[in-house]
Amino acid sequence: MSGIEKSKLTVGYIPIIDCAPVILANELGAFERQGLEVEIRREVSWSNVRDKLALGVLDASHILAPLPLAITLGIDSVTVPLVNVMTLEVNGNALTLSNALWQEIEEAAPELAATRPLDARAIAAVVARRAAAGRPQLVLASVFPYSVQQYMIRLWLSSGGLDPDRDVRLVTVPPPHTVAHLSGGIIDGYCVGEPWNQQSQALGIGRIALTGPDIWKGMPEKVLGTTEAFADKNPNTVKALVKALLEACQWLDEPGNRAEAARVLSIPRYLNTPADVMARTLEMPDFHVFHRDHANFPWRSHADWFLGQMVRWGQVAPDVDITATADRVYRTDIYRVAAGEMGVVCPATDRLPPGGHGEPSSPAAVAASASQVRIGDSR
Repeated sequence: MSGIEKSKLTVGYIPIIDCAPVILANELGAFERQGLEVEIRREVSWSNVRDKLALGVLDASHILAPLPLAITLGIDSVTVPLVNVMTLEVNGNALTLSNALWQEIEEAAPELAATRPLDARAIAAVVARRAAAGRPQLVLASVFPYSVQQYMIRLWLSSGGLDPDRDVRLVTVPPPHTVAHLSGGIIDGYCVGEPWNQQSQALGIGRIALTGPDIWKGMPEKVLGTTEAFADKNPNTVKALVKALLEACQWLDEPGNRAEAARVLSIPRYLNTPADVMARTLEMPDFHVFHRDHANFPWRSHADWFLGQMVRWGQVAPDVDITATADRVYRTDIYRVAAGEMGVVCPATDRLPPGGHGEPSSPAAVAASASQVRIGDSR
């Protein structure tokens, strides 16, 4: 295709269901239709993705929605300006707790143990009981300090009256390792994208306590990230990449394609997880949204919210220029051009006002939301 500055690309992904647009763009020939020759590379952790993007080993990657903001601001161990040129999926997360922790909940807060989604006060009861007995703190894992999973855990714990930095121990575990860490008793629970929650349930080693939509229905999950320098140097290449991934996202949002998506994703070189486990989560109504309702648009108001969480939890200084950072990293201009050429309608504005996405504004909002939404709710 004429005008493409670099046709041979290396694109990374972590084996989670929301890497599906990258996998399916490759399997369906969408990259080739845009004049691209793409090698997709399975990575083991988000720190690997971060480092390889910074070093130019990867031209682009499936990446956590808040991570390009953190890396651009220099609050992570690597500092290089990154951009988000499209969202790949919204929703898709869950919090899984070990069977042993469920038993503790049933003993410490029997009146709350049956609530779904689980009331965070149940965890607070366990925390208090452990402290009184001089036992070790609960250990809960997310996939990275700058991730929707991290903020999901923090908001949920806070809704139960807990201080996430004092009352529990928060650790980082790469998504593919979460099941093994839970099985081995290294952690008491984890928040991660599917299929790793369904996998623990299928193996009988853990139970899902709540899902991302229980806190925020429509939470942006993964995005397509590249360095600012690469995007500036190769605008037509990045546009072609976005168009190919948009084609895959549209395909993935067709209900009739979900069974085939589960089959493809399950094979060893991709997620290496049973297709029935994959299908169980892909077929939950509204749990994995890849395209509809402007799911691919890189809303700058999403970036505003993530930056607000970074300030709230002391990850970034309170005087950070949220608007300028969001505008620099979340490149709606790039997305609008690519989407326009695909005939995909974009929102009229780059931002919605606070609360416009249904995002929680406080722990109290999380508690209120969790009391109204149920796992698998298709509202």
